[in-house]
Amino acid sequence: MITVTFFKSADYFKGFKISGHADFNTSGPDIVCAGVSSAAIMTANTITDVLHTDAEVTDSDGFINLNLSSNEATEASHLIEGLWLHLSALQKQYKKYIKVIISEV
Repeated sequence: MITVTFFKSADYFKGFKISGHADFNTSGPDIVCAGVSSAAIMTANTITDVLHTDAEVTDSDGFINLNLSSNEATEASHLIEGLWLHLSALQKQYKKYIKVIISEV
């Protein structure tokens, strides 16, 4: 199962962590893993390469973590919120394969 944790303060999203594998299918044709990975990487790339933030990003097989400082989070929060909306919709469709959590920080 993929677990997605979004880090949120009272006012804005500050980051996210994604770990695990969906096991919906074998690696490659696993549409759940592909959808989650693609959305997460697009969000991370937009935050770092388009908004030019100094986000801390870790990306390795089956794991991605992105953290923003409070100042940067105010600018990038809407992008992370969009990822949360997208992955929450995937969770509704693929309940056995993805779990989305919000952690207050």
